[in-house]
Amino acid sequence: MSTLPKEVLREMISGGNLKTAGDLQSYLKNMFKDVLQEMLEAELDTKLGYSKGDRNNKRTDNRRNGHTEKRVKTQFGEIPLEIPRDRNGDFEPVVVPKNKRDISGIEEKVISLYARGMSTRDIHDQIKDIYGIEISAEMVSKITDHVLPKVKEWQNRPLEP
Repeated sequence: MSTLPKEVLREMISGGNLKTAGDLQSYLKNMFKDVLQEMLEAELDTKLGYSKGDRNNKRTDNRRNGHTEKRVKTQFGEIPLEIPRDRNGDFEPVVVPKNKRDISGIEEKVISLYARGMSTRDIHDQIKDIYGIEISAEMVSKITDHVLPKVKEWQNRPLEP
């Protein structure tokens, strides 16, 4: 397993103003929450067959119908999420299943996606390890399409002198 380059880690420490282990824990908790949220949105995009605001590729009568608040327990503590809904009510998220509030243990998998460089094969393998299910290549692509811009934005953010 590869790790993040030292330069990226040093930028994370200085840019995140990380001075203690508690600061790092809080930083990782927020990063994990953001990744989970993007994965949920990508799942709904895959289910509906189009991205939010993309009317040109909409081929279904079903559509987004807001979000439901949900708090899940992780090794980072409780994390509030906004679970997306569809109008037909048949969206069943995989990353945070309905009626499941304890997802501790998934953090390592999601964070390892960053450390591994997030190839679609690695993501597929990790999700299979977590849930014991196969996910489509399309869904893997949607997830990486949602998460990679956030990673690149963070890596390219301006740093204070």
